[in-house]
Amino acid sequence: MHKIILLIDFSEDYSRNLLKGISKYAREHGPWVFCQMPLFHRETLGVDGILNWARDWEADGIIGQLYNDSSVEKIVQAGIPVIAQDFKERFVEIPNITGAHRATGALAADYFLRKGFRHFAFYGFKHIVWSRERAEGFDERVSKSGCSVHYFEHEEYSSSDLWHYKPSSLSKWLLSLPKPIAILTCDDRMGQHITETCRHSGIRIPEEVAVLGVDNDEMLCELSDPPLSSIMQDAEKGGYDAAQLLDRLIRKEITDIYDIIVEPTQVITRQSTDIYATHDEYIASSLKYIHQNIDKNLQVDEVVKQVPLSRRSLEMRFQQVIGYPIYKYIQNLRIEKFSKKLLETDQAVFEIAMDLGLNDTKNIARQFKLIKGCTPLEYRHRYLAGK
Repeated sequence: MHKIILLIDFSEDYSRNLLKGISKYAREHGPWVFCQMPLFHRETLGVDGILNWARDWEADGIIGQLYNDSSVEKIVQAGIPVIAQDFKERFVEIPNITGAHRATGALAADYFLRKGFRHFAFYGFKHIVWSRERAEGFDERVSKSGCSVHYFEHEEYSSSDLWHYKPSSLSKWLLSLPKPIAILTCDDRMGQHITETCRHSGIRIPEEVAVLGVDNDEMLCELSDPPLSSIMQDAEKGGYDAAQLLDRLIRKEITDIYDIIVEPTQVITRQSTDIYATHDEYIASSLKYIHQNIDKNLQVDEVVKQVPLSRRSLEMRFQQVIGYPIYKYIQNLRIEKFSKKLLETDQAVFEIAMDLGLNDTKNIARQFKLIKGCTPLEYRHRYLAGK
């Protein structure tokens, strides 16, 4: 029986999903027994206190936040396998549960670009790896579209950050930004900062500012006014993979360490981003029609019929405003809908294709692989393995 210490803050959805994956693995390969060290004990005792606790309890392994304490080497020297949930920076001495943060930022940029935004901003922290890399991925993808990103970044991450119910540097920054603008926040808590500040500054969401968070913490997202859109991450699979790695380290089956990478899966759209940001009424009408009819076998000619323009004129305007040809936009959106159904249902690929008004399963599978880099079944297995 493995005895595992958990140093995880279970007040957050992300951490609770990690726990689901860890417990799933433990049920399949256990029995394991867990002990959670209270947060205040960790802050008070530090690594020495954690190590003494582990020795007294005869713990076999540790998973959790270690606050990038350089003395973590003491745990390694004591021979106790440990995996860190990334907090500020990744450790080099031990494996990390971290994320594909740049991919998360790129996913956000693509989402906003498809909605027609040409002004972008990021709200987060300068010196925290998961915020910094999300900003970098966001900026890189936005820059490729010929746009730039406005920044508001705090120096430190603190639970005592002031809320912005009165005029502040954040409200002044938001008022100064060009509108309409798409803002990616480093996580959902910071997304709620933006929605609260906009509400108290008279800035309309999503008409003037569209806000997207990360982690899809449903309590925070629904508490936000309006409800906050967010990027879902596959934390449950990350927890499962971390438990598997810890098991192998405890059994001394491997000596080489590697990081567990939590992948972003999809954007969950709520009211905070439910808008198409373009002043071109014909493009806005086209976008609205495409999104309302994507579950049908939609063709470009049907989109052209919705506006008083020739196909050539609409194609040129669409490419200029959105950055994609109409057919490519439809194709990308269809694949996003397809991938969402792969993860949210147990329908066969053929059934999902039929739901989207398509009867050419081979063609949709080919398009899917071109965009996602894998087959539909490989995609489903990759993100649902361990659940």
